[in-house]
Amino acid sequence: MALAPTSTTSTTSTNTTTGQAPPKLVLDEFISLAVTNTPIELHPFFESFKTLYTKKLWHQLTKKLFEFFEDPLAKPYRVDVFERFVRDFEGRINQLRLVEMGVKVVKDIDNPQTHLTFLTSLLSRIDIEKSQEAHVLLLATIAHAKLVFGDLEGTKTDMDEAWKVLDILENVDSGVNAAYYGVAADYYKAKAEYAPYYRNSLLYLACVDIEKDMSSEERLVRAHDLAVSAFLADTIYNFGELLMHPILDAFTGTALEWMKKLLFTFNEGNIGKFEALAPLFPQEPILQENYAFLRQKICLMALIESVFKRPANDRTMSFQTIGEETRLPVEEVEHLVMKALSLKLIRGSLDEVEEKAYVSWVQPRVLSLEQIGGLAGRLDEWVGKLAGVEARIAAEAEEK
Repeated sequence: MALAPTSTTSTTSTNTTTGQAPPKLVLDEFISLAVTNTPIELHPFFESFKTLYTKKLWHQLTKKLFEFFEDPLAKPYRVDVFERFVRDFEGRINQLRLVEMGVKVVKDIDNPQTHLTFLTSLLSRIDIEKSQEAHVLLLATIAHAKLVFGDLEGTKTDMDEAWKVLDILENVDSGVNAAYYGVAADYYKAKAEYAPYYRNSLLYLACVDIEKDMSSEERLVRAHDLAVSAFLADTIYNFGELLMHPILDAFTGTALEWMKKLLFTFNEGNIGKFEALAPLFPQEPILQENYAFLRQKICLMALIESVFKRPANDRTMSFQTIGEETRLPVEEVEHLVMKALSLKLIRGSLDEVEEKAYVSWVQPRVLSLEQIGGLAGRLDEWVGKLAGVEARIAAEAEEK
C-alpha cells in the first residue's frame, strides 16, 4: 500500500476500477505510511484517526475525516485515505455521511472511467433500505459525472431513478436536494430546454447558500442562465419569483446589468422599456435571434398586466384598448388574445363582431414589490368604497 500524491493513478485506481475491496486494513501500517508520506501539518489527523478507530468512536471519526478532507493540504491524499482507510469501516458509519465523503474525494479522480467506477462501486455498497437519501445523492452525482463526460442518455436515466426515490421522501437533507436539482438544471441547460431549466435551477438555489456555496463568477453565470431561460421559455410569463431572488444581485456593476432591467421590464409588461433595451440584444446573440418571439412575449405580458390591473368587474376590453396597451395594430389583437387563451394565461371569450374581449380570469402571479404596492392601493380604494357605503346606510337608518 502506498499513500502518495499520485493517488488517482496508483493502486487506488486499480481497486476502484475493479470494484474489489482493498486488502484488509492494518492500522499501524496505514498510519506509519501516512506519517511518512504526508506533510507534517497533517500528522495530527492520522494520530486522531488511529485513536478514534481503535476506540470504535465512529461518529467522532467521521467528523474528523470531514475536517481532513476539507484541509487543502489533504487534497492529494483524499482518494487513498477513502479507499485504504474509510472503506474498512464504511458499514459502521452514517451512510449519507459516507456518500458525502465519496462525493468530495471523487472530484480528485480525473480519468472518466475510473471516476464513474469509483461512484458505481460505492453505490453497490449502499443499502437503499438504510439510507434512501444516500442512494439519491450518489445517483445524482453519477448522473452529473455522466453529463460532464457527455452521456446525456445515461444522465437522464440516473436522474429518473433518483427522482422516483426523492419524490416520496420527506424532510430531505438540503445537500441531497441540491445535488438532484443541480444536475437536473445542468441537464436541461445542455438540452436547451428553458422552462425545466428555470424551474430546477430555482429549486437548486433554494437548497444552497449562494454567498457561501457559490463564487461570484458562478452566481453571475447562474443569474445569466436563469434570465435567458425566463426570456425564452414559452410557458413562463411571470418572473416574480426570480425577481425577488438575491441571485440577481450578481448582475450589479457588470456589463450584463441591463439583463436584470429587462427581466423587470418583462414582468411589468412595459413595451416602451422593452424597445429602449432592444438595441442591447446583439450583446446576447440568442436574444437577438429570438427577437420576434420576445416581441410577442412582451405583448402577451403587457396584456396580462393590463387585465391584472383592472377591477374584476371591469375586464371587458375593446380590441382598440388592447392594441393601445400592447402597441399592436387592431387587426393583430385577436390573434394575441387567442394566443393568451391557448396558453391559459387568461380565460374568457372573444366577440369578433363587437371587437371585444371578455376576460373572466387571469393567471395567478408571484408579484414584485411594485405590483404588491399597486394591489395594496386597489385594496385601500376598495376598503374606502365599503366605508362610504357603510356610512350611507348608517345615515339612511338614522333618518328613518
